[in-house]
Amino acid sequence: MALVSIFLEILRKPTAGDVLSELMIFIAPLWVAVIVGVLVGWAWKPKWANIDLNSIKSQFPSCISWTSDDGVQTDSFASPPTLDSNSSSSQISKGKTSFVTNEDLEHLCNLVEEKDGGPAWIHMMDCSTKTMYYQAWQRDLEAGPTEYRSRTVFEDAGPDMVRDFFWDDRFRPNWDKMLASVATMEECPTTGTMVVHWLRKFPFFCSDREYVIGRRIWESGRSYYCVTKGVPYASVPRKNTPRRVDVYYSSWCIRAVESRKGDGQVTACEVLLFHHEDMGIPWKIAKLAVRQGMWGTVNKIDPGLRAYQKERASGVLSRCAFMAQINTKVSADYLRSFESKSNESSDLETHNSSEKPSGNNIPKLLVVGGAIALACSLDRGLLTKAAIFGVARKFANIGRKL
Repeated sequence: MALVSIFLEILRKPTAGDVLSELMIFIAPLWVAVIVGVLVGWAWKPKWANIDLNSIKSQFPSCISWTSDDGVQTDSFASPPTLDSNSSSSQISKGKTSFVTNEDLEHLCNLVEEKDGGPAWIHMMDCSTKTMYYQAWQRDLEAGPTEYRSRTVFEDAGPDMVRDFFWDDRFRPNWDKMLASVATMEECPTTGTMVVHWLRKFPFFCSDREYVIGRRIWESGRSYYCVTKGVPYASVPRKNTPRRVDVYYSSWCIRAVESRKGDGQVTACEVLLFHHEDMGIPWKIAKLAVRQGMWGTVNKIDPGLRAYQKERASGVLSRCAFMAQINTKVSADYLRSFESKSNESSDLETHNSSEKPSGNNIPKLLVVGGAIALACSLDRGLLTKAAIFGVARKFANIGRKL
């Protein structure tokens, strides 16, 4: 009703010129707000918005053929990538051992101990079968994709076997049906570090994704810290399709724990998983897809592990499983040193935040103060002033977030 009354007030002006000038004055700030919104939105557009229509059209045939091939991989993505001529060996050279470093181990340890300085984890689900118990959490950061944390306890399984199971790319397609092809790019016989190339199939509405993953395992007692993450790798050229996932992190802490059977025996294995990736789709849609499909995916892991145990009992050992047994030994004291460093860092951050100057509020005061001066200088009606204050408040909020 206020808007209608303002329009009526403008229309009662004595001349058409006065009506036009009044309309222009209070409409101008609205147009400024629209233009600013478009510019800001374009500057902060997500990566997935850069996909052009032609690339989307080119992705549909492969997706549709996948849904109708009855599980037979016949597309061009099923073959491993070829290395450039510059790569003469599949063994990681001494100068390229930095794919996965001790800093990655430190980060994983801080995640395990919940001392990484990130926001609190939000509980998602508790599910179980006769031989597996599963819990999951999630959290959203100020920037980047949603992070997930899970705790899985497998009954009647040792940490060595579970370590090999998750590392064994040859066996993984038996339980991970999204994995279309795997190729080992490089490996280090000293540290066990590997660089692998994955192609993963997605439902028909989403194109396939390509991953170049660096991975390495550290051992402390019978606990294993397994880091896998996306790494830059020039020997696999980047293509329009399949789309490469650069932001990828999926790491585990695997250790023996007491069985949930209540017999007091340490015959179970606990896996703490930390995972996030940016697949190039809106994060809200990705979160919904994860929530809907999480248990269905996890529920396939336990039967896969039992089948893997049987295969290993027959004496079969793949190259990837062999590489999983080459790892870096670290002491418990070394891991505890990460915890003390994390405590010192958190204390320093708390001290700095208590001394944080209030200078960040100065831009907000300037914006709002300027808006007041402008609004008071224009005696042009209520709507004009309201629009000015609205635009100023938006700019002030943006400045406060930066």
